Amino acid sequence: MEAKVSPRTARKKAELLAGGPVKVPPEFRFPFLPSKSTAGPGAGSMGVVFSFGNTRAKKQISRDQGDFELEQAGDGLVIKKEGKVFIEDVALTPTLLHAPYQAFVNIDHACIFDCKFCASPRLHGESTKNLTDEKILAMVAEAARKEGFESVAFTSAVSGSPSMTVKRMAGLVRRVREAMPSVPLGVEPYVTRPDEVDMLREAGADEIKLNIESFDPDIFERVCPDRDYGAILHSINHAGEVFGKNRVCSNIIFGLGETDENILEGTKVLANMGAVATLRALRRNEYNTGELERALGKLEPVTPERMLNLAREQKKILKAYGLTPLVFKTMCHACLSCDIVPFWDV
Repeated sequence: MEAKVSPRTARKKAELLAGGPVKVPPEFRFPFLPSKSTAGPGAGSMGVVFSFGNTRAKKQISRDQGDFELEQAGDGLVIKKEGKVFIEDVALTPTLLHAPYQAFVNIDHACIFDCKFCASPRLHGESTKNLTDEKILAMVAEAARKEGFESVAFTSAVSGSPSMTVKRMAGLVRRVREAMPSVPLGVEPYVTRPDEVDMLREAGADEIKLNIESFDPDIFERVCPDRDYGAILHSINHAGEVFGKNRVCSNIIFGLGETDENILEGTKVLANMGAVATLRALRRNEYNTGELERALGKLEPVTPERMLNLAREQKKILKAYGLTPLVFKTMCHACLSCDIVPFWDV
């Protein structure tokens, strides 16, 4: 299957994702509120989804400085780099909640775990939303009334125990499913037992994301010291049986010091379970850089070339196993905005 964008556009997207913020002129006013994320690569920052060439990228924005500049060009917008036009015909895509076309809600940012790459538990109180279940359901209902709404997804840190967090998520899934019987619904929990996967499926979830984070056991131990590597893999395998093929995905973060061979071997292991890897370049920021360097030492920045090469190799693996990210209706593969997506971008 051919990609949905040109090689030139894919390269531009990779450069944009690998770079720093997009500087926005002081006088520029967005037609909608930028996204303030409490989860994912952009946690703790203001971000906007820029669409161009049939793809899109979510980037941190700044009024003060950046590796890129957003500028008005006639009736349209361009992104410049080093004073030259870098991407033409740029459009701004609104996020309903966290992602385009989705109500993607982070239930809780506080976490008992200490994953070094994760900004969510290190956010200041004013950056978080202290959401009750009723507030979350009201947010989803409001998003569902807006133009472009397509799906709902839930993620969460673990503020108490994993089982209690999963139970809360399952309760929200059940209530959304009752109100919206046909809307695609995804979940991104941390589970410790197969029956927690079953609970979410029985509540009405269509898709599930269970993140292994790194397939290098040494890196995993340093970066996710409180999590169980074996239990995560077992849960992914069980989810493949319960949810079915092309309905399970899992983050593999790269840029932590691992080899490309390790990442692609992990991609094959997941594919053999019926799960699609989400290959995610590490994003470093003020919240996680210190923790990462204390755990792993100095890290090399992820290059656009590495992003593109890994996505191309992943595409070959997915083809061999009859898998694709393009059929996902929720979460990261549907969003397209933070990663180079096989079959779409390459």
